[in-house]
Formats: sequence, structure tokens, C-alpha cells
Amino acid sequence: MRDTRESRLLLVLLIAVAFALITVDIRGGEQSPVDGARQAAAAVFGPVEKGVATAVDPIGNAIGAVRESGDSHDQLKALERDNQELKLRLGSDDRNQSRVRELDGMLKKAGAGQYGIKGAEVIAIGASQGFSWTVTLDVGSNDGIKRDMTVINGDGLVGRITTVGPGTATVLLANDPKFTVGTRMEKTNELGFATGQGDRPLSVQFLNGKAKVKPGDRLVTFGSRAAKPFVPGVPVGEVVRVDPSGGDLTRTVYVRPYVGFTKLDIVGVVVQAPRTDPRDTVLPNKPKPAPTVTVTVTPKPPNGENNGADNGANNVNGNAADQ
Repeated sequence: MRDTRESRLLLVLLIAVAFALITVDIRGGEQSPVDGARQAAAAVFGPVEKGVATAVDPIGNAIGAVRESGDSHDQLKALERDNQELKLRLGSDDRNQSRVRELDGMLKKAGAGQYGIKGAEVIAIGASQGFSWTVTLDVGSNDGIKRDMTVINGDGLVGRITTVGPGTATVLLANDPKFTVGTRMEKTNELGFATGQGDRPLSVQFLNGKAKVKPGDRLVTFGSRAAKPFVPGVPVGEVVRVDPSGGDLTRTVYVRPYVGFTKLDIVGVVVQAPRTDPRDTVLPNKPKPAPTVTVTVTPKPPNGENNGADNGANNVNGNAADQ
């Protein structure tokens, strides 16, 4: 196309329409009028992304061996069996051993929280639907995945499902500015709401403006009604900074998430919520402080006293010898 006045006008018009759609989408939230178009795009482009990922990384198919853990919630044996099967399939090279460790961590988290999960692999980042912090998974509606399911990995909360196609699903990551999740603090049970801030720590507003919070305190998900979009008890992160309350009704703290959002690989979609709230049981054990070694130093007497003592000892020895 030649650079004419009409072509430039068309380009400006297309850019304006694009920004208008993005604005409508952000403001619409869950009821966005372009959600149908998003799902259609997932149905069209999802198989392409999945096919490319499979061709590039053939062992990724093994991730699908992590199945739902059954309706009985007696999951530990099933998870251990799936884990052993995956270890055999993935082989022994360094790359695959790293992925086996990721699977181990995720399956242990699922077992501790009694979450029924569907294993998935991240096959794309930055979905084409917008400029959000998102990833695409290689599972979709054909695998029982639905919108507003919680996504976890071996470290904690990854995000929630926002768009589902037949073979792929889009996850809005917990560090996205449009992401909000209810939280509960370990031990004190103080409630708050965590909001993503991109590559910065999560911002958490506690409902109690006088809540006693300190760096190192840990948070988990509070959970949603009917466990959608969030199941309870998933580790969120650790407090790194506390803003002075200043008498406000709420209090803001900043939380470093447990999950590294820039290096996601293997995740689990929670397809079955726990029967009871796991509360703090999914949090890792805190490291025990190293024992403190105490060294006691006995001070030496002054030089004069040493000499006197030595001379006295010598005199006693000499007198004894003379006798």
C-alpha cells in the first residue's frame, strides 16, 4: 500500500478503535462485551500455540499425566502414582530433572491442601487479547477446564483462568494490576485484599487499620464462595514492607509473592476444591534459626600479678627441693 493520505487516515482510525476496545475491555471486567471475541480467538489460535509448543518440546505431553485426583478427596496415593509415572517419562537429563522437581513441589502442595488438580504446561506468554500479565496453558474445555478456576504451582498462587478454548486456557497472573484476591494472614487471621503491581511486590490492604503486621508475616488466599475464582489456603507471599497506618480505616502492606511469574513452566489448575479450608497447612515450614555459638573468654591478670604468682611458685618449688 502506498503512503497516501487515505492510508494514514485508515491507520489512525484503526489505532483509535484498538485503544477504544482495550478501554472497554478493562472497564468491563468479567462482563466485558469483547469476552466472546476473546473466546473465539482462543478457539482459533489456541491449537496453533499448542501445536508449536508440542513440536518444540515433545516431553511436554507428559505433563498431561497429572490427572484429576478423583471425587473421593483421597488424593495422596493418586498423586504419588502420577508423580512416579511422570518421573519415568521425563527421563534423567538436567532439564527434565528440574521439571520433575517442579512437579514434586506442585503435587506436594496439592496433597497438603487436598486440591484436585489438572496438570498443565505454559506454552505462551502475553496472550494476544491485551497487554496484561498472562500466560497460555495447554489444557482447555476438552480437559474439564472452566473459567474462574485457581491456578497454582509448587510455590503458591499463580493466578486464575480467564478465557477457555477447546484445547488451551488463558491465566491472568497474580501480579497483573487487574488481579485482586482476598487474603488471610497466618496465625492472626487478619483479612485483606492483594492487588498485583507488575514486577513490584503485591499491594495488600488489610481491613483492620490497626492490624499488627511485620516483615516476614505470611499470607494465604481467603477463598471465594463456591471456591471460584479462588480456593482457600493457597500461599500468596511474605510481607516485605509495612506502611504506617496513620489512623486510616485500612492498612497497606507490600508482599513479595512466592511465585516467580517470569519463569513459569509447570502449573496445576484446581478442578476440585478441598472439602475443608486447609488454612495455614499448605505454607512451607519456616526455617529453624541456626544455633548461636557463645564463646567465653577468661581475662588474663595484669603482667605484674602474673610475675608475682610465677615468682611465688618458683620460691615454693625451690624450698621444697632444698628440704
